[in-house]
Amino acid sequence: MTEMEYTKLGDTGLDVSRLCLGCMNFGSSQPWMMNDEEASLELLDDALEMGINFLDTANVYSRGESEEIVGKAIEGRNRDELVIATKVFGKMGDYPNGQGLSRKHILDQAEASLDRLGTDYIDLYQIHRWDDETPIKETLSALDYLVETGKVRYIGASSMAAWQFAKALSESDLQEYERFTCMQPEYNLVDRHEEENILPVCESEGVGVIPWSPLAGGFLTGKYDRGEEPTEGRATEDDHTEARFTDENWAVLDEVRTIAEEKGVTPAQVSLAWLLHKPVVDSPIIGPRTEEHLEENVASLDVALSDSELERLESPKSPVWSREIAGL
Repeated sequence: MTEMEYTKLGDTGLDVSRLCLGCMNFGSSQPWMMNDEEASLELLDDALEMGINFLDTANVYSRGESEEIVGKAIEGRNRDELVIATKVFGKMGDYPNGQGLSRKHILDQAEASLDRLGTDYIDLYQIHRWDDETPIKETLSALDYLVETGKVRYIGASSMAAWQFAKALSESDLQEYERFTCMQPEYNLVDRHEEENILPVCESEGVGVIPWSPLAGGFLTGKYDRGEEPTEGRATEDDHTEARFTDENWAVLDEVRTIAEEKGVTPAQVSLAWLLHKPVVDSPIIGPRTEEHLEENVASLDVALSDSELERLESPKSPVWSREIAGL
């Protein structure tokens, strides 16, 4: 069995597993989710037994259901050994202040997340998106308060323009607020736009990177084929996944499949290994729905890629960033 590896999160002293378990599947708000609490708890237990100590969820995942399942999974375990991450921003109610990054919403939702997770503190509390309607100073002040009161240990961010993130870091420095230590961008072999946006900022500022959708919604597992209508997976329910069906992306997948065959591994393992070879990446967020997929993902730690293989994987596509491409 593959032995789990650990790394520091950015410039912090926090040790996290080289793979982070994404917990969006643990819920019932979408057909493609697991829709089975018992199976979700079993998968969480399997991940923890394999050495994954880093779990990422959010308050909006099935309106708190994911956090509740994670809370049940970690109950009775040594909390010191776990790194629990969740997020705030999304709509949690049809009422004023039911979403966003105001001080009120952040503090209210932090308490709600703590209750659902059944823990006294959140290791990594992340803003899920940028809020155009709330001054970043107000958001940072609220996050700083949570750190000062011990309810949060580190703060992070996700999916925004580089200038927004740089502004937030600068404001933290000016006001002596807690600084974002982590960024969660969309990043994989066919979605490389962040190479021209947020990743250079993270690299220069010592910010940890934990990419979401490392397998491009299943596209990079090889489950879909060129010219064929998808009959399973996220692409049947998610326009964002099917939008990846472009000539450039099929060319990338062709290279992934070829290298996987040469190495006797799977396309998913090659795709995850590519991310793990990126110095700026700390811990890709995987989203397996079965123990078999979990074991396959973890085994990507054993896949070595040469410089020439990395070049082959990257050559079919040149990264370009825009707000539209990033879905912001």
